Amino acid sequence: MSSENVLDIIAHFFQQYKANTPQKLKLVDAYLAYVMLTGIILFVYCLLVGTFPFNSFLSAFISCVGCFVLGVCLRIQTNPSNRTQFQTISPERAFADFIFAHVVLHLVVVNFIG
Repeated sequence: MSSENVLDIIAHFFQQYKANTPQKLKLVDAYLAYVMLTGIILFVYCLLVGTFPFNSFLSAFISCVGCFVLGVCLRIQTNPSNRTQFQTISPERAFADFIFAHVVLHLVVVNFIG
């Protein structure tokens, strides 16, 4: 497989993504990319500098993973193509659940820091 084919596939993927993905899902995807990048930076920092305040590192990393999981759940529930699986859950309800779960997650994370 040549690199031109791979680049064509990637270009086609992004064209389809821009054309077919609603703006709200693009916003959720940007949030997911931000949370993933933050988790990667935390992990690299841990590898380079160390884990001296281990509870702080663990809390931050758990927060990143939890935020990513909650964001993926929000994306799945608000995706119009998944409407048949989530008929009883409106996008507003999914967002309210997302916010409530974030509050609980961050209360646990702040409690774990000590």
